[in-house]
Amino acid sequence: MNATATVNPGAAATEQLKAKLKTTWMTGDYDRFSRFMEQGARAFFCRLGIEPGTSLLDVGTGSGQLALIAARAGVHVTGCDIATNWLELARTRAQAENLPIVFEEGDAESLPYANGEFDNVASIFGAMFAPRPELVAAEMTRVCRPGGMVAMANWTAAGFVGQMLKTIARYIAPAGMPSPLLWGDEDTVRERFTEGMAEVRCSRRLYRFEYPFGPEAVVEFFRANYGPMNRAFAALDAQGQDKLRRDLIALWSVHNQASGNNTQIDAEYLEVIATRAGRPEVVSVLTKPASRRAASLADRLQQGAAELAAFAETLTDAEWRKPSSPTDARTLGVIVHHVASMYPIEIDVARAAASGKPIVDVTWDLVAQINASHAQEHATAGRTEALDLLRRNSKEAAQAVRAFTDEQLDTAVPFSLSYGAPMTTQFVLEDHAVRHSWHHLARIRKAVGR
Repeated sequence: MNATATVNPGAAATEQLKAKLKTTWMTGDYDRFSRFMEQGARAFFCRLGIEPGTSLLDVGTGSGQLALIAARAGVHVTGCDIATNWLELARTRAQAENLPIVFEEGDAESLPYANGEFDNVASIFGAMFAPRPELVAAEMTRVCRPGGMVAMANWTAAGFVGQMLKTIARYIAPAGMPSPLLWGDEDTVRERFTEGMAEVRCSRRLYRFEYPFGPEAVVEFFRANYGPMNRAFAALDAQGQDKLRRDLIALWSVHNQASGNNTQIDAEYLEVIATRAGRPEVVSVLTKPASRRAASLADRLQQGAAELAAFAETLTDAEWRKPSSPTDARTLGVIVHHVASMYPIEIDVARAAASGKPIVDVTWDLVAQINASHAQEHATAGRTEALDLLRRNSKEAAQAVRAFTDEQLDTAVPFSLSYGAPMTTQFVLEDHAVRHSWHHLARIRKAVGR
């Protein structure tokens, strides 16, 4: 007797669709693509207020964009994605910074984790592209502990990226799934998170795309590196590709806010922050930071260093060697290295203030001598060397800042750089270790006209 296997046509179609999506997201160079989006990702992470020592699952992590930012801030991170090639690259990036992140293959519709395993679950423009949104919402809720947070950043239909995706859809057939842009609709999101959530807050935000080249080159950049765009062009004949390219260039050009050979566009997205229903577990005091203010200072310090590093990576070799200003002959590369090298000194000064020791021997003349000596010793500082030092020293500085207590932050001593006025440890940290990277980032941006 012959046995005939029973096949579920719906299940087979879903598996084919998921395989197609996996191929799409493994196409191009998502790591290179995401590097230009790190500034917005950092802003998103900072608004979440995730405390150091807590756990985070980054769903649709890609090459680790959000995961790396969170780990630098002292969060215990796991990242999952269907694109195995980008997971491997994410592991390499984490290892280069000695960040203990776990990256593993995982489907947003069937997360390979236990109920309530994570304090926080987040996805930044990742989970929204899974074909069965009801399963995504259920899974993100399930793996979050009671009282924990589920957060998403999702493109809206009316925003720039929504318009770009709809432009592409005019040339290729829809994928046979609900529009991902429904995740950018507040009513839809609330409906999807009805079960298991105590509260759902939605806010419309702007995500800045910024490129040191014009709209035409931006379209080519997306075509080469962004999987969905790459696959869209590949599905068209030469005439269709030319029409799609012209439409996309026109879209980017109309919305471009920059002048010259630069592109700057603000794209709207929906920020979703939901609280898992149920009584939160008691968190041991050992996992809490010594001071919430210290934790906030540390986060801002690392954010500034990350902003500087991200922008420095976009500099051309000629810009890296460019003098910082008509009155400061130090190159931009030397400036980046200078910021990195100052973190240990700035932390030592703050520690002295926290101990009650007057700071009387640090003068502006001494600072000028330190800067001049550094410029001579590191005149040929390379980009890799400078950025590695920046990331390493800022991470160690942030760890040191987290150890300060509120009492230490409030300790005030005479401070010679403030003309002997009594300054608190918190002021010393904010005016030097925190402000320093932002100050020089602004100068570097001015020097290159961006």
